[in-house]
Amino acid sequence: MPPKELLALRHELEALAIDFWHEVDRHDGRDAARFYAEDAVFETSIREYRGRTAIHEFYNRRQQRGPRLSLHVVQNFRIDLLAADRVHCEYIMSLYAADGEPVLPSRPAIMIAIADEVVRQQPDGSWLYESRRLKPLFRDDTPTTG
Repeated sequence: MPPKELLALRHELEALAIDFWHEVDRHDGRDAARFYAEDAVFETSIREYRGRTAIHEFYNRRQQRGPRLSLHVVQNFRIDLLAADRVHCEYIMSLYAADGEPVLPSRPAIMIAIADEVVRQQPDGSWLYESRRLKPLFRDDTPTTG
């Protein structure tokens, strides 16, 4: 793939990741499952969810816990082409989160992880997550909802 096309694809997939985490942070993940393929795998720092339905149920349970404030920060985004319609994405994801309503006390990120993802292009040209795995590198003792 020519460098300019590769850069455009990287930008498109970075925007997809940012849109996904924005959905989680601003809307408690109500529509987060729509970013995943039907047979997707989502592995949090705690457990694995298989299939869009299981991912949707996870975010429903997350909402039912009560108010939670989170910010997922995406940095150092990289891609590798696996096939014409499949791309491996990797980036650093910093999670700032706590239960409650804003304004909460400011603290360092509760987790810094490598996000390891595979996205698959759909017939309509859109991209859906085939897999997302979060591999923690640093954590504090604040519980995550995963």
